[in-house]
Amino acid sequence: MDRTPIGSLKEHLNETVTIQGWLQTLRDQKNMQFLIMRDRTGLVQVAHYRPGNPELGDMISTLGSESALTITGKVVENKVVKLGGLEIQLETLTVENAAETPLPFDPFDNDNLPAIDFRMDWRYLDLRREQNLLLFKVQTVLEHAMREYWLENQFIEIHSPKITGSPSESGAELFEVLYFERKAYLAQSPQFYKQMAMAAGFERVFEIGPVFRADPSFTSRHMTEFTGLDMEISWIESHEDVMAFTEKWLQYAYKRVKETYGSEIQAVFGVDIKVPEVPFPRLTMAEAYAILKAQGYKLPPERKGDLDPGGERAIADYVKEKYDSDFLFVIDWPISVRPFYHMRHPDAPELTRSFDLIAGGLEIATGAQREHRYEVLRQQALEKGLGLENIQYYLDFFRYGAPPHGGFGMGLSRVLMVLLGLPNIRESVFLFRGPNRLTP
Repeated sequence: MDRTPIGSLKEHLNETVTIQGWLQTLRDQKNMQFLIMRDRTGLVQVAHYRPGNPELGDMISTLGSESALTITGKVVENKVVKLGGLEIQLETLTVENAAETPLPFDPFDNDNLPAIDFRMDWRYLDLRREQNLLLFKVQTVLEHAMREYWLENQFIEIHSPKITGSPSESGAELFEVLYFERKAYLAQSPQFYKQMAMAAGFERVFEIGPVFRADPSFTSRHMTEFTGLDMEISWIESHEDVMAFTEKWLQYAYKRVKETYGSEIQAVFGVDIKVPEVPFPRLTMAEAYAILKAQGYKLPPERKGDLDPGGERAIADYVKEKYDSDFLFVIDWPISVRPFYHMRHPDAPELTRSFDLIAGGLEIATGAQREHRYEVLRQQALEKGLGLENIQYYLDFFRYGAPPHGGFGMGLSRVLMVLLGLPNIRESVFLFRGPNRLTP
């Protein structure tokens, strides 16, 4: 049996074809039955003259929406039909899997969709919506373009372990697991291993892989497991080299998405993809604080030296108005809110050569130049109160010749949130994991 995708039926006018998909709608009339069938390439109307085959008509009448069917029939032109001006005249129908009725919810009634957490319980039904099919097509092109740009610039892909014997950055936000007779952790970042690749002489590496954060946050932007986009490059002069590469890499990826799915994204999400211009604006943390103060925005006391979500949005609005850019780098963060391995400014040791990338008012990446000098790195770890015995294997990476290097870590789902204008990160991931969500 040769299956014909619904999206290519125009190439098969007046031919008998077999399609397979889901029954989205059944219009059951006295003499005629119309089945709206869907596969991932589109929709088509299938017409059945009931008196011609009453038994088949009676069986069709029992079908529930979203039943999985195999249908054979002749493709004919019918200009009255809104779905492409053609239809299939039904000859045979096989029920592969009859859907129970009623459905938990109608995934195609966009005006009456249930709350997102309920839809997460039935995620496979939710994923049948046009928006979600397109989202993951976009994600595929986005990741491919990112890899493509990395490879064109002589990067090597690595896959670092996700079970580690010690924390990768700090003791916080770690999932502890039992590893035979000892304690282990799920990796909260591939950071240490990216830097090991720099010490190994790989010079340019990237990784796309899972990241785990034991963060009990219930916001619209946090998950306990997500896909990280990580990069590290050697022989840099400062964090500016990392930012310059990052913005061109993102520009390339955005361009590819717009070329491939720009019109569909506009139609389905109402978003006109704007390929960002480079360079992105840069603001030091001191400048960002001054802007927020001038606007009367008060950061929570516990976020001293940092930015909260409201502060990120306020700075993004300022940059959008002044520079017409949806992207900005906030640079030169204080050491008090940065990891021990971030390099400090030689003329301002209280500041780090680091950055956050904010897109559409949302922080999507953190990066920095790393400290590559063994004794300096060791001292900075002690100043942060870290026990050296837990990270000695990491410190050893810098004992026998390590180049100046830096990189970033970015959340794929946050990029998709910004790209498609999604209100909640749960909408941008295949299956969401949060403090209260371990199924499906």
